[in-house]
Amino acid sequence: MGDPSSTYIHMVHHLIEKCLIFHMNKEDCMEALSKHANIQPVITSTVWNELEKENKEFFEAYSKSQSSEDRMTEAETSQMIRKMISDSSKDSDD
Repeated sequence: MGDPSSTYIHMVHHLIEKCLIFHMNKEDCMEALSKHANIQPVITSTVWNELEKENKEFFEAYSKSQSSEDRMTEAETSQMIRKMISDSSKDSDD
C-alpha cells in the first residue's frame, strides 16, 4: 500500500474533482469538505492551488463559466458530499 499522506492527498484531489463537477468554487469546496469530510480548509486550499498550477487553462475557463444559476443548494451539496465520501470509502476498500 502507498504512503498514507499521498493516499490522503489523492482522496482530497478526488473530492475536489467532484466539487468541480458540481460547479463549486474553491471557497464552497473548502467549506463542504471541512463540514462533511472533516478535511481542514488549508489542505483543500493547498491541493486546489496545486491543481490550478497544473491545469491553468482549465481553471481559467472554469472560473469564467461559474454563475450563480449553476450552483447547488446547501441541501443538494450536503447530499452529494455524503455520497462522494461514501463512494470514496467503498473504492478504498477494494
